[in-house]
Amino acid sequence: MCPRWLVLLQAFFLMSPRGAWPQPSSSPTGSAPTPSGQGPTTQGRTPQPSNGPESPRALTQSSSVGPTAVTPSAPENRTVDLFPVLPICVCDLTRGTCDVNCCCDRDCFLLHPRTVFSFCLPGSVRSSSWVCVDNSLIFRSNSPFPTRVFIDSNGIKQFCIHVNNSKLNYFQKLPEVDRTNFQALAEEFGGKAFISSFQSHSPPPFYKAGDPIVTYFSQWSVVSLLRQPASVGAGGLCADSNPAGFLESKSTACTRFFKNLTSSCTLDPALDAASYYNFTVLKVPRGVADLQNMKVPVTVTSQADSPLLSGNTCQNVVSQVMYEIETNGTSGIQRVSVSFGQTSLTVEPDASLQQHFIVHFKTVEQRAAASLPSPRSGNPGYLVGKPLLALTGDMTLLQSQGDGACSAQRHKVQFGVNAMSGCKLRLRKAGCSHWQQEMYQTLHGSPRPEHVAIFGNADPGQRGQWTRILHRNCSSLATNCTSCCLLPVSLEIQVLWAYVGLQSNPQAHVSGTRFLYQCQSIKDSQLPVGVSLTTLVTFVDITQKPEPPRGQPRMDWKLPFDFFFPFKVAFSRGVDFQKGSIFPVLTLCLLLLWVLSLGPK
Repeated sequence: MCPRWLVLLQAFFLMSPRGAWPQPSSSPTGSAPTPSGQGPTTQGRTPQPSNGPESPRALTQSSSVGPTAVTPSAPENRTVDLFPVLPICVCDLTRGTCDVNCCCDRDCFLLHPRTVFSFCLPGSVRSSSWVCVDNSLIFRSNSPFPTRVFIDSNGIKQFCIHVNNSKLNYFQKLPEVDRTNFQALAEEFGGKAFISSFQSHSPPPFYKAGDPIVTYFSQWSVVSLLRQPASVGAGGLCADSNPAGFLESKSTACTRFFKNLTSSCTLDPALDAASYYNFTVLKVPRGVADLQNMKVPVTVTSQADSPLLSGNTCQNVVSQVMYEIETNGTSGIQRVSVSFGQTSLTVEPDASLQQHFIVHFKTVEQRAAASLPSPRSGNPGYLVGKPLLALTGDMTLLQSQGDGACSAQRHKVQFGVNAMSGCKLRLRKAGCSHWQQEMYQTLHGSPRPEHVAIFGNADPGQRGQWTRILHRNCSSLATNCTSCCLLPVSLEIQVLWAYVGLQSNPQAHVSGTRFLYQCQSIKDSQLPVGVSLTTLVTFVDITQKPEPPRGQPRMDWKLPFDFFFPFKVAFSRGVDFQKGSIFPVLTLCLLLLWVLSLGPK
């Protein structure tokens, strides 16, 4: 039996391919780890090793690793002076006293200022450049630059490399200036301030979008700008110096407060309509050189009476100013018109007034057209934030003045934006039907909208592109009180909308709209002087998304059930595979030995 075993072992060694046995490996040249985990050092100090991992040299570049952060200062090191002091201490402002966070102040007598100060002021330490990445991303470091591992404020270990950027500490060379090179240095490094000859800039030949509009006051021969007051601060106070921008149609609102309305009623120009049209507008900015042919007068298209103090009321006070400016390309402004909205104020301490200023631009072609094109709120689907289109009138909400009373101006309903507003309506003594009519008109506006556009680009001439608004008013509510008056105090505009079309490019359209009034029953003898009204709009998304498509077929993995399959694969890969591994051959030999050992002895 012994010769048989010897023969098998000899056959085993003969079957083993050359190079199949493990060979002693040696590290490649330059791959041995280097003690690069050293903190930044200064002359005369011994580098301290770091406990962190080592990284390849390529990782020293900030772009080689994803989340990098360049820190202006080095991590804390208790054994190495990371912040050598500077010979010139720019933050040492108090002689004989330690200036806080001034790491170069010798009056502090601190060897390591970072141990006492929370940070070092700029200029008190030498500039250094550090590149840090997450410590988990680093496996080995052979960087020639000093490295450091520290824990940041979030408890995450950071691996930092100190980049050798000696240019940060170079001294700037001061050039010598004398009579011969003064002009040359001024022209090379200077700007307009060094130009000896004054150059005046002529105005541009025409207006550009956003340019201020030039005006001319012939009474005082003064050139100024067209103003559009805007709100400033939390209180929304009026800033009268805000200029109107060319081709920028927009609306602003602000509030004015009066300590003594009795004197301000007739003396404050902001309340007088004449101060908004007592000037002319220049067609182009260069029109200052030719005022006779470039002046465009401001035409008043509404009633504009002067303020009048009558008893305890200041009448004809300007509450709204609306400019209509007609332009013709580079030819400039061709026509300017203004209309006013006026109200009355009660003289009382700390009276307030909310004013609205609107500037609207249009072209000559738009004026020449028979009818202006209807505005769009999308094409075709509605866009969020655009006005909800109505066929007659506008979809609006209540707007209050500075004293809380209902204003003639109203907020437009914006598609997809839920909003709520309210104000206080003062009722005069009249019948119940008159009160109901006045409150209905105040809630929904005048005229009342009857149809809403289904899409944002609906054509007013196509009735099929509009849907009727459903109404539920107070008359549908039953009441048993014969001497009571049922008054509407709230209006809720409910809009049902949905997405239609492709999922990759859905379009929003309105499915239905309803006006829902909430009413309050009061007796005729208990009618209050003022009634609080509320309007709100809610948008409900009723989109029904389609069923998702069928998923991808599942992978059905099948493993071989052949016992000899691993051996077939091992021998089918040829000699190249055998050179890389000896385990299949060794397994086969051991299996043969085990089978032979089961034979008769």
